[in-house]
Amino acid sequence: MINIFTHYSHQLLVGFGWTIFSSLLALLFSLIIGAAFALMEVLPNKVCRMIGRTYVEIFRNIPLLVITMFFYLVIPMYLVKINGFTAGTIGLTLYTSAFIAETIRAGIQSVDNGQMEGARSVGMTYWQAMRYIILPQAVKIVIPPLGNQFINLVKNSSVLAFVAGFDLMYQANSIASATFDTINSYFVVGLLYLIITLPLSYYMRYLEKRTA
Repeated sequence: MINIFTHYSHQLLVGFGWTIFSSLLALLFSLIIGAAFALMEVLPNKVCRMIGRTYVEIFRNIPLLVITMFFYLVIPMYLVKINGFTAGTIGLTLYTSAFIAETIRAGIQSVDNGQMEGARSVGMTYWQAMRYIILPQAVKIVIPPLGNQFINLVKNSSVLAFVAGFDLMYQANSIASATFDTINSYFVVGLLYLIITLPLSYYMRYLEKRTA
């Protein structure tokens, strides 16, 4: 294991950096997209609810690898050329956003209906009630499951290895092929994933306690 760190430290650091970069991009955009479709799912408008529900059901029920390979192989054939890192990050974003949308929707709908009715009865608009009454309560509810989604996102970023995304898993495959030391190669990369996910896990627990 020490030899892997010593001889392939640069390669591992490159993979570590690409994994973090992809995860941060996917985290940001999946949170924005997921929140938008979650709000659509709870709107009074039936068409908006149907659009939000359709998006969630499509991307939640298609495997992440299939979504990623679609953007890596199909999109470049008919629309625009994109590299493996971009295809993997887009796939990761769309896949994760569907689960985030469901998490946020469940949080919003878990707030008692009387909260919305009370806000509307004192003259608030629907969006004012959502902003000042419903969403602050929903945020506290969804923090733990959102934390799980964020951790899953980092682990799922290993899908980039299938499309030459240069992430940690890609580097592990490369090192294992070069050294024939499969056990230590994947053990080292597993430790590097823990370096990313464990602090995130502890931070989400801290945040959960702060908002309780």
